[in-house]
Amino acid sequence: MAFLIDIEGIDGSGKGTQAALLTKSLQDRGYSVELVSFPRYGKTTFAHGIADFLNGRFGSLDQVDPFLVSLLYAGDRLESRDWILELSRNHDVLVLDRYVPSNMAHQGSKRTGAEREELLRWIEKIEYEIYHLPRPDLVLWLDLPVHLAHERIAAKKPRNYTESTTDLQESDLDHLSQTRQVYEYLAENQPNWNAIPTVEH
Repeated sequence: MAFLIDIEGIDGSGKGTQAALLTKSLQDRGYSVELVSFPRYGKTTFAHGIADFLNGRFGSLDQVDPFLVSLLYAGDRLESRDWILELSRNHDVLVLDRYVPSNMAHQGSKRTGAEREELLRWIEKIEYEIYHLPRPDLVLWLDLPVHLAHERIAAKKPRNYTESTTDLQESDLDHLSQTRQVYEYLAENQPNWNAIPTVEH
């Protein structure tokens, strides 16, 4: 089975760019590598639901329960599980542009304290234990200050899942800040995580 490398970070942190660069670098070294991005817009039924959520169809961020939202993201990967496992059997490395930790960080940002811990455990149980998705062997967290992430988001080109300049999560600075805090917590408490500062201090 392939070695799974997950690239994580808040919106605007450069995950897609770095995932593509890592994929090419490993391929140049002779490894068989596949790049997989989540959500899989246009590929799964659940990704369509995610797009509706991010476009505000179900309400604002604070109106939609994160336990329910987490099921959309988990469902996107459940629909993709057989495909992921097939890729894993036929490649040396899978580079993941967002994965289960993204669900944990974004949804966990909407709760605090014991409720946050409960939600993080819930997502891990759903995705890894019930849906039997493979755990990443290495998680690379691209740590970017929120104000810089916001600037990069504003400069993004249009995406295929929204007609707006930003989606529901990208437009909320508090959400970005809270999500970064959860990523920091995960990097300190989860195995196989590496935090990578993306700017010099």
